[in-house]
Amino acid sequence: MLKDRFSLFSKPTIFSLVLTSVLLIPAQLFSVSNASAATSYPITVKSGGYVTTIKTKPIKIISLSPTATEILFGIGAGPQVLAVDDQSNFPIEAPKSALSGFDPNIEAIVAQKPDMVILSVDSTKSKVAKESLTKLGIPVIMEKAAARVNDAYSEIEILGLATGNLPAAKALVKKMKSDISLILRTSSKSPKLRFFHELDETLYSATSKTFIGSVYKDFGLKNVADAANGADKSGYPQITAEYLIKSNPQIIFLADGYASQNAQTVKNRAGWSQIEAVKKNRIVVLPQDIPSRWGPRIVDFYRVVAETIK
Repeated sequence: MLKDRFSLFSKPTIFSLVLTSVLLIPAQLFSVSNASAATSYPITVKSGGYVTTIKTKPIKIISLSPTATEILFGIGAGPQVLAVDDQSNFPIEAPKSALSGFDPNIEAIVAQKPDMVILSVDSTKSKVAKESLTKLGIPVIMEKAAARVNDAYSEIEILGLATGNLPAAKALVKKMKSDISLILRTSSKSPKLRFFHELDETLYSATSKTFIGSVYKDFGLKNVADAANGADKSGYPQITAEYLIKSNPQIIFLADGYASQNAQTVKNRAGWSQIEAVKKNRIVVLPQDIPSRWGPRIVDFYRVVAETIK
């Protein structure tokens, strides 16, 4: 299902991030890294190409992005979260609702009387939803999908500042950087090791230019999707079985394995028995949602890759 295919989409958008920054008002302008420990309202936040003014600390937040939901709980803003969308399945205590981030219902959102809403700018209907909510006086943060890990760090600090949890956000970023640095420092480096990251059974993949691909690139792995037709257009080419068999990846990572695909279904595919990854049983089912979200759990993505190539 295309929606589930590309969540960095955050279920389901597939394209990358523009740089974001955060500004404080009214006197001087600061970046997040230079902001004071305590958020002083009102503030103006710039995220996803949009500017949002937040007059007071939000205590009734609606998150219509699974990644934003994970970040909010990761920075200690969980008690401020009023409701989350129907795709936000982590953490378990998140107040999941029937609200949709793909097709926001303005009446349903407004009925909950939120004092801040978070939308994914990559969702096709988010811009219209933002306009409607803004006209009603509800501040909206527009979240942009990360293209690199540093973009994820910026998003975490932006939400930390917006919610009054900047010190916790900075602490989380520091911990994530430390954990990832240790994983990379102590992991094997195999620059000639070829891999294929499968987004779904129709053979969509992610190149090194995407957020997912950048994680593998940090390990020095060779992404067979990089040279595929269409790889330079979106970063998410659909690869033919013929091309993949010829590329002969040594590891296959299944992003959708928890749903419809697993090692056995891959082995049963016509012609795939000659692929080295299949011959040596190096087919890895990635944990659900972790590769497709750029929140605190990206550290777990790094751990899985490190464990696979050691």
